[in-house]
Amino acid sequence: MTAVELEAVVCHNKPDESELNDNGGQNVLYQLVDQKSSERRWLSERFLRWRRRYLPVDGDNRRDHGSVKQSGPLVSGAAYCISSCSMIILNKIVLSSYNFNAGISLMLYQNLISCLVVAVLDISGMVSVEKFNWKLIRVWMPVNVIFVGMLLSGMYSLKYINVAMVTILKNATNIITAIGEVYMFRKRQNNKVWAAMFMMIISAISGGITDLTFDAVGYSWQLANCFLTASYSLTLRRVMDKAKQSTKSGSLNEVSMVLLNNLLSLPFGIILIILLGEWRYVISTDVTKDAMFWVVATASGFLGLAISFTSMWFLHQTGPTTYSLVGSLNKVPISLAGLVLFNVPLSLPNLFSILFGLFAGVVFARAKMS
Repeated sequence: MTAVELEAVVCHNKPDESELNDNGGQNVLYQLVDQKSSERRWLSERFLRWRRRYLPVDGDNRRDHGSVKQSGPLVSGAAYCISSCSMIILNKIVLSSYNFNAGISLMLYQNLISCLVVAVLDISGMVSVEKFNWKLIRVWMPVNVIFVGMLLSGMYSLKYINVAMVTILKNATNIITAIGEVYMFRKRQNNKVWAAMFMMIISAISGGITDLTFDAVGYSWQLANCFLTASYSLTLRRVMDKAKQSTKSGSLNEVSMVLLNNLLSLPFGIILIILLGEWRYVISTDVTKDAMFWVVATASGFLGLAISFTSMWFLHQTGPTTYSLVGSLNKVPISLAGLVLFNVPLSLPNLFSILFGLFAGVVFARAKMS
């Protein structure tokens, strides 16, 4: 019996005054009232059970919010790893598979895409970019010169060396950076860090000796890239505070640094293309007439910017410790993908050197955390 039906019974079977004057009539009325009260309690309990089952309450909202917070690091970490792996693979395809011999032009094109995308995001209000001035540009110029050298040396090394060996040789950057921290910032490294660096040196030497596709030019470019990357990291730490003081707001966020680096690299790239005569090659080569080449090159430009944003997102979701460890673990899929996709000739000693180098990178990251 529903509440509406119960009210209809009470109204249509209303006792007359004579019935109310005796005890029997009163008992009938009390029974009807009690029955109505129990029916309402039953309906209320049933409604609450239905609401808890089908409608979100505060506790459910908190659980949903908690699940989003738990999935945040996982999603951001996956986005960072995918963009990082894809960027290296696409650069390798452009430089090696298409045999494109204009690394400066490729860097210029990628950085131009990054500038345009950040400018659009700034105009749309999705990101906030600091207003630049000449004082900030003068302070940032040494960092940008190293940044351009780092990008170019990385591209040229990737053209001549397979992806797995590039990844292993990049461990030398950690060694140079750690030594620079000792002399520039008086930062002491623990014994675990030095042990991990020794392992990385062994893996790099053994990897080079056993590399069936060894190329002296490529290894020279990669060694230069390690020094420039370490110099970029160390110089950035020194310049950061001074750069912030050169802005009107007294701060410089990561998006502004990305735009500043890419924007200042454009005139450097144009000057180098003209001086080295690379523009003649770009105009005359047949590969620039291939539509798929431009698709891959453009995608690599977007991925370069994606790495910047996903790394900032992942760092915000987790912290420097997790970010460093995942960055080291990320070398594993990059190396394996490079070996498989490009059919790299491989020997058992070389494979062992690569795996040992990857393991040394993870040990180094964990040692830096302690």
